[in-house]
Amino acid sequence: MVKNALFQLHWLFGISAGLVLALMGLTGAAYSFQDELLRALNPEVLRVEVRDGGVLPADVLLPKIEAASQQRVLRLNVEAAADLPGRVMFAPPPGQRRGQSRYFDPYSGELLGEPRGQGFFELMLELHRFLALGEYGKQITAASTLALIFFCLSGLYLRWPRQALNWRAWLTLDWAKRGRGFNWDLHAVAGTWCLAFYLCAALTGLYWSYDWYREGLTDLLSSEPAGKPREHGGRPAAGAVPLVNYPALWGGLQQAAGAQLTGYSLRLPTAAGQPATVFYLRDDAPHERAFNQLALDPLSGAPGQHKRYREQALGDQLLASVYALHVGSYFGLAGRILMLLASLSMPLFAITGWLLYLDRRRKKRAALAARKALSPMGAGARDWLIGFASQSGFAEQLAWQTAGQLQAAGLAVDVQPLARLDEQRLRQAQHALFVLSTCGDGEAPDSARGFERKLLGQALALPHLRYAMLALGDRQYRHFCGFALRVQDWLGRQGARSLFEPVQVDAGDARALANWQRQLSQLTGVQATTDTGNVYGLWTLHQRELLNPGSQGAPTYLIGLRGEPAADWLAGDILQVLPRQADAVVRAWLQRFGLDGDQPVHLDGMRQSLAQALASRQLPESFAHLLGLHAQALLEALAPLAPRDYSIASLPSDGVLELIVRQQRQGDGSLGLGSGWLTAHAPLHSQLLARVRRNSAFHAPADERPLILIGNGSGLAGLRSLLKARIAAGHRRNWLLFGERNVAHDFYCQGELQGWLASGELARLDLAFSRDQAHKRYVQDCLGEAAEQLHGWLAAGAAVYVCGSLAGMAAGVDAVLHDVLGAAGVRELTEQGRYRRDLY
Repeated sequence: MVKNALFQLHWLFGISAGLVLALMGLTGAAYSFQDELLRALNPEVLRVEVRDGGVLPADVLLPKIEAASQQRVLRLNVEAAADLPGRVMFAPPPGQRRGQSRYFDPYSGELLGEPRGQGFFELMLELHRFLALGEYGKQITAASTLALIFFCLSGLYLRWPRQALNWRAWLTLDWAKRGRGFNWDLHAVAGTWCLAFYLCAALTGLYWSYDWYREGLTDLLSSEPAGKPREHGGRPAAGAVPLVNYPALWGGLQQAAGAQLTGYSLRLPTAAGQPATVFYLRDDAPHERAFNQLALDPLSGAPGQHKRYREQALGDQLLASVYALHVGSYFGLAGRILMLLASLSMPLFAITGWLLYLDRRRKKRAALAARKALSPMGAGARDWLIGFASQSGFAEQLAWQTAGQLQAAGLAVDVQPLARLDEQRLRQAQHALFVLSTCGDGEAPDSARGFERKLLGQALALPHLRYAMLALGDRQYRHFCGFALRVQDWLGRQGARSLFEPVQVDAGDARALANWQRQLSQLTGVQATTDTGNVYGLWTLHQRELLNPGSQGAPTYLIGLRGEPAADWLAGDILQVLPRQADAVVRAWLQRFGLDGDQPVHLDGMRQSLAQALASRQLPESFAHLLGLHAQALLEALAPLAPRDYSIASLPSDGVLELIVRQQRQGDGSLGLGSGWLTAHAPLHSQLLARVRRNSAFHAPADERPLILIGNGSGLAGLRSLLKARIAAGHRRNWLLFGERNVAHDFYCQGELQGWLASGELARLDLAFSRDQAHKRYVQDCLGEAAEQLHGWLAAGAAVYVCGSLAGMAAGVDAVLHDVLGAAGVRELTEQGRYRRDLY
């Protein structure tokens, strides 16, 4: 439970703070070598000639610089015995916060020209600290820095391997991996390499972000008494210009630092009564920012407080080295380079994190689609228990698809995540299928940790249980499918019998998944499709009529198909259509990756061009895993398009199979594959592949009991076929409740429905057009307003059939039924087979 919560927070903060941290990493890396880069860009400006006499003393430099600039100096930075320029900061003009900063030659006191690129590095610093947004940006970067600490600690916990002492499990990256496995490995392994650097950068970066953090850190590390007031930076105090004796200051510094002085930063007082402060380095300094701090009287040069770095306690040394720790220079040049590389790597985590998040969302949507395809079941006994354990959503998707396969053949199923499988469920089950994913090197998915902890350590007598196992994993790990194998071993020790050897799937291997299907087919007699077999037949696109011209909603079409040979179906059945990619989409994909679409390939025993064959395949955005494949291998590496299900809107006696199809749009605005193929891309009178799928859970009742039909939008298709079947059988007690947007444009099959109403073949017609009045009114509102009539029809034995969208309409109808009948009444209606739904 804790791990799942941490995971959710990890990705939630990641998608919100990841981009900010990526920008902070890049700008911090650019700024960290500012001096070296500026010197490389400006060799003629920022290189000075080393002279035998050495750099000029401060008491000579200060008057020369002030005379040349006609400005008062506030700070002087000098490095002795090097070809590096010094830097001077002048007092700010009245009303301004900062004065001008200039480089100078410390051997002559001559002011140097302005170097190129300085504005760029100032911008990098502004972006790094404030996102160039001032105080508001500072709060964002500070919060993102806190998030970075959370990422480091939670990421360490989330990826903790079973073999914690195996360094390879922590630090090695397998470059042979592809797709999600490689992205996860890169995210985790690179994060481990960078962990210490990010913690160091974050914990020191907060020093400049929050006053409470800086004060707390000072109280924790400083050896000074907690109540002693501390100096804080701020704007220079207003007042008269202080008098400074430059020779006395220089003499005091020389006396304190000795002959080993290698560099200093002299800060002159800004107001009378303040001391001068010198931060100086000696040649025995442990790192480039291990400054000794000295206070000097500006007139006499007499030394005041003197803090020698080496003599301070460790805590005080760390406080004095916060910046050195932040940029890595505390550990020398190697530390700076490693911190630079870690900072440059920051965008990697934002990119891989987003890729993993999007992959997880895609698999969750696929699992939800497979779950929606499962017909609602009553509360009776289940023939098969299907348990799944999923980390990314793929195992869950396969579990629901398997359940749909079994249910289509009339077998009752109970699909549950492994976390919900308790002792009672396992004892009651006679047949079980387990679809189990293994995370990393043999670990259970987060949601299955509780199952492993609670049940795998218990002894349960399960001699009655017959089961099969589909194990998902990654063969790059030493303990491939380790979790699934541990569950199998435990089941064997409890007396359960395996129906066949576990099917192990390496990184979604299609051949292993096909083997699973074959094993299930041999075991249960259930094929992946029912009644009509696995063979798709040829259908001719006979009719395509726009039903809602001028509508506010998406275009909706009445599609007419004729089978060859003529197919048979019942009202309520489904047509599965194999869509194809539009020719323009295939051409664009081939051109994008530089492929020749005229190359010959074989598909289903037929020779055709690569472009023709690719129309039946999923075309991925990434081509990295397909590089180097010849045309036939490329085709075989791509997954075929999945069929699309549509409720049939007509009867065989009509001579044409009709569908009502609303165009769907993808995120980029392009048409959905199935609806786009049927309503736009497939030429009229062309042929397409489709097959009828029995949907016995939505067939019309055999007797003449009243029928209440409820639907919206293209859900009218399934209700229309039921009405046609009822009218053909002479059953006239039919009540239709239908909803759409506007009566003027979206009253599908208006003449037909009103004709049935006029003839008495439709006893009642309630309509809800949501956009025709100020207050939106939906089909569930119609049902609630007719609660009294609903009671009467149900008392007469009526059945309720719902067809249309699961979100909104179906949930609203279900809520009304619960309000009118109560939970017990709806449950009884369902168990009697009088409440049936065909939803999408």
